[in-house]
Amino acid sequence: MLAKEIQQAVDKGLMLPLMEEFYTIQGEGFHTGTAAYFVRIGGCDVGCHWCDVKESWNADLHPPTAVDQIVSNAKSYADTVVVTGGEPLTWDMTALTKGLKEANLRVHIETSGSYPVTGDWDWFCLSPKKNRLPVDAAYAAADELKVIIHNKHDFIFAEEQAEKVNGNAVLFLQPEWSKKEIVTPMIVDYVMQHPKWRVSLQTHKYLNIP
Repeated sequence: MLAKEIQQAVDKGLMLPLMEEFYTIQGEGFHTGTAAYFVRIGGCDVGCHWCDVKESWNADLHPPTAVDQIVSNAKSYADTVVVTGGEPLTWDMTALTKGLKEANLRVHIETSGSYPVTGDWDWFCLSPKKNRLPVDAAYAAADELKVIIHNKHDFIFAEEQAEKVNGNAVLFLQPEWSKKEIVTPMIVDYVMQHPKWRVSLQTHKYLNIP
């Protein structure tokens, strides 16, 4: 394909800047411990200083890949596909989720919610960031709210975000990995005092798996 044709396909969501894809165990949030096929899409301008996948930020580093190829790869593995990033909603997710659902796969997303919501999702994990807040549709769509705790001030942000999501969203507080020894005890104490919240840990890192 010519460069112009590739760009047109990316703009339509028919091709996506694929960073990596892999079959593993979900390590965080509501579905911790379950098998899933992860599709990591490149491109993110949210810019979290503690992001552990900064290599995903520049979409130009990751080859535009046809949605049909991503679907073909995914259906050989698990029943559930988790679309993550980067920030996957930078791109139109309509074609990808349509293809995955036609392959009878459950489709989850992990997103900051900072871009318009596209795609048809079975599970919507919203992980909002202070420097670029979610759009209203992301708060409404959230099945799960996962707030990363880097310091004590993040609890205030977490409560502000919990007020904005729909009433059915499951609420999680997760320690930022580099600060886990400091903030995990704080989270445990907070959840015991505010039991509407649950603790999420990056268990895949403890298990030393992707």
